[in-house]
Amino acid sequence: MWRVLPDVAALDRLFDYWAPPGTAPPVGTVVRVDLHGRRVRGWVLAVADRPDVAADLVRPVRAVVSAGPPADVVALCEWAAWRWAGPRATFLRAASPPNVVSPDAVDVDVAVHPPVPGPLALPDRPRRLVVWPPARPREALVVSLLAVEGSTIVVAPDPSERARLAAAAEATGRVVVPLAGDDPAATRTAAWQAARRGACVVLGGRVAALAPIPDLHAAVVLDDADTALVEERAPTWHARDLLLERARRAGAVATVVTPVPTVEALTALGDPVTLPASVARSGWPRLEVVDRRAEPPGLGLLGERLADALRHTLADGARAVCVLNRRGRARLLVCRQCGTPARCEHCGAAVAEHDDGLVCPRGDGTRPAVCLVCGASRLRAAAPGVRRLRDDLAALLPRVTVSVAEAGSDVDPDAPVVVGTEAALHRVATDGPPIRLVAFLDLDQELLAPRFRAVEQALWLLVRGARLVGDHRGRGLLLAQTRVPDHPVFDAVEDGDPIPLLREEATRRAALALPPFGGLAILSGDAAAVDAAAAALAAPLEVLGPVDGRALVRAPSSDALADGLAAADLATARAAGRLRVDVDPQRE
Repeated sequence: MWRVLPDVAALDRLFDYWAPPGTAPPVGTVVRVDLHGRRVRGWVLAVADRPDVAADLVRPVRAVVSAGPPADVVALCEWAAWRWAGPRATFLRAASPPNVVSPDAVDVDVAVHPPVPGPLALPDRPRRLVVWPPARPREALVVSLLAVEGSTIVVAPDPSERARLAAAAEATGRVVVPLAGDDPAATRTAAWQAARRGACVVLGGRVAALAPIPDLHAAVVLDDADTALVEERAPTWHARDLLLERARRAGAVATVVTPVPTVEALTALGDPVTLPASVARSGWPRLEVVDRRAEPPGLGLLGERLADALRHTLADGARAVCVLNRRGRARLLVCRQCGTPARCEHCGAAVAEHDDGLVCPRGDGTRPAVCLVCGASRLRAAAPGVRRLRDDLAALLPRVTVSVAEAGSDVDPDAPVVVGTEAALHRVATDGPPIRLVAFLDLDQELLAPRFRAVEQALWLLVRGARLVGDHRGRGLLLAQTRVPDHPVFDAVEDGDPIPLLREEATRRAALALPPFGGLAILSGDAAAVDAAAAALAAPLEVLGPVDGRALVRAPSSDALADGLAAADLATARAAGRLRVDVDPQRE
């Protein structure tokens, strides 16, 4: 008797099926079964002596289809479903091969490699945190962290760095298995098959944490503050937490390597290992903080120091990247004649400027650029977006191509100046002329954002910029325009040491019972579903709201949050409409 979890949305329960005669596949095997008049695939999650229902109601398994995740990964998926309040099928799907793989058992490979000395002496403990400067190569460090015997999982969010790490690991004689979620199905299936033989290094994005290796001895997570390690769709799981839990269960050594650790990593992993202060500082570029309070009025975001830095960079034949986290042309417009903000005539919301006129952010249509109060047609951009800045930069730098980089746009690879949201830091080409200037035109948007992770996220933007312009020995420059030039984020970058600031952040979060010192989740979706979900939650969970289809859920700990969400009847709430549960929200 097999207990099968069907791969069906919104159905997270086991069903009993008669096993095919003479078959005994391991837990995790993918099978095909009949369910409510249709044939679906599912996973064998348990074996039972007798069914929970009448024997005449039990149907047979139609076919054993494919190998699936091993038993330890199945258990990890069940833990992840509890931790992030999601269906088990979501994690089992990510842990399974996309195509069919023979369910027959495979022999586990054995390989022993000589230890590779690293650039740092690391403590002999099961969990370690290494703070490594952003512009300093770390291939030698990561190779020294690979297991001598058995397999290693390395989760790295940057595809270009994964290629360099793969070459460095292969140079030591190791078998490297690249595994990324955006690879074609055939490629991922081949990688999955190779990983299940063991004695390898699985190297990839967050899905690599679920690789089917049988002999995990070491786990490495790079850049745990990078949001690429967090699934955007619910359940919003974090590869760092998943891999740390897997390493704990397997008795493997887990190491997080990052220039700016999260408070979660700092709390979970203990005292970090760091380079000497002078070496750490040299791994960051020069930082220049421009105090916008001292600039003449009317200059907007294109101040004199920025203009000088742009001209100097272009004169040297180098490139520049300007970052502003505001999409479109303008997010706030003010009438030049009467000073009234431009608003939607239907709902009263502030309209945004687009190429085809003024657009209501709530979807109430488009209208001409005319003031509703006085009828004037001259509107001033009080909060310009990147497309308006592209025009302003093109006027400031005649005969210079300025390209826009934002979600959904194509970046001109030959443009000497790129302006965009933080997407520009990911999408700008690095194989052309050197990038010697990264300018953050309004870093206060991040420093003063009403998010409890604002400090971490502002630091991470500066890390992204640092990796583009190079270390302190080069001619690159990070330029940050701000009205709070004494913010401690700038001191952390100048010193090359973010740990004192992050310890202060940890103290503040502990006082406020924010993650990782408390549980936090956001319920969102259709108002009826959010209302029903909020009503289903009980103590010790505290619900604030719902308001406008959103509710904030707080708990004394992440475990208490997971237990409370698991005990609630969220299936009934989802029957009332769309419901999203965002555990440990990144942008709140």
